[in-house]
Amino acid sequence: MEKSPEEQKLAELIVEVLNLEDVTADDIEPEDNLFDDGLGLDSIDALEIAVAVSQNYGVHIKAEDEETKEVFRTLRTLSAFIGQQAVAG
Repeated sequence: MEKSPEEQKLAELIVEVLNLEDVTADDIEPEDNLFDDGLGLDSIDALEIAVAVSQNYGVHIKAEDEETKEVFRTLRTLSAFIGQQAVAG
């Protein structure tokens, strides 16, 4: 599945922020789970990504928000959320 330029940029940010040694941005597919059986990220990784998203995109992701788990489900859902918030902001 083809990544959009926004998804590629976000994948690069995730790899950089989390210092992923065995994963490149090209390895992260848009529909792969970021947690559990996908990349295997954890809540600390999510927090680091949320901080990086805030710094790079000016989009704040609330930890207590019910939608947060869905936002972080895949690269595509995270990218879509950032795009929606940027437009709404």
